[in-house]
Amino acid sequence: MAMTYTRENHTTCNRTETKAHKGIMHFFSAENFERLQNIMYVKHSAKGDFLFWEGDTADKLYYVIQGGVRITKLSESGKSFILYLHQSGDLFGQLDPFQNSVQSFSAEVTEDCKMGVIQRKDLEVLLWQHGDLAIEFMKWMGLMHRMTETKFRDLMMYGKPGALCSLLIRLSNSYGIPHGEHVQINYKISHTEMADMIGSTRESVNRMLSDMKKEEAVEFHNGRIIIKNAAYLRDICHCENCPLEICRM
Repeated sequence: MAMTYTRENHTTCNRTETKAHKGIMHFFSAENFERLQNIMYVKHSAKGDFLFWEGDTADKLYYVIQGGVRITKLSESGKSFILYLHQSGDLFGQLDPFQNSVQSFSAEVTEDCKMGVIQRKDLEVLLWQHGDLAIEFMKWMGLMHRMTETKFRDLMMYGKPGALCSLLIRLSNSYGIPHGEHVQINYKISHTEMADMIGSTRESVNRMLSDMKKEEAVEFHNGRIIIKNAAYLRDICHCENCPLEICRM
């Protein structure tokens, strides 16, 4: 289960309490969430399956009931870039005003999934019928746009070390659990995957992580990353202390 920090302890990254990942429940009331559930149909997908590819028709939203999904973008050179890691409780998908829009990204299942699928036409009827749901839905869409903006900010403004430090902070907010006085990222991620998340190479990620280990900012235990000095990471990526709903994977 994913864990996050409370807002008060976000700047110290050494909290002792955990908070369950709430996903879209941050934005939708229980009544409106039930309305969304009523128009979902259940889909099961195995690890390695693709829910959709770039260029497919964008006419559905996906709610992760159980499992994990990563959203990827393919560059012109053929390199895959990982943009999001979605987990139980997350809603994702592309909806815009253009009826014939296509997916800008691909969605790959990273662990066996149980999904709730929402058809665009059913959602539009529901939003028309319930104005309060429409407002909450707009808030959720605004969050997704802000998440994307901050990730591109991290990539473009502070170089690869800044992007990697930001990635580690986001991973700790999404998957962090207490490990003594520190925080362990309870998600097994390879250096190659991290490189795909920041547009770098595995060798560069290896070198940067080694430098962070020498500075006693991170350490490794049983294939997991442990954050020992979050202040060091925040200084490098010029952390703006964004709300936890945005500073996550």
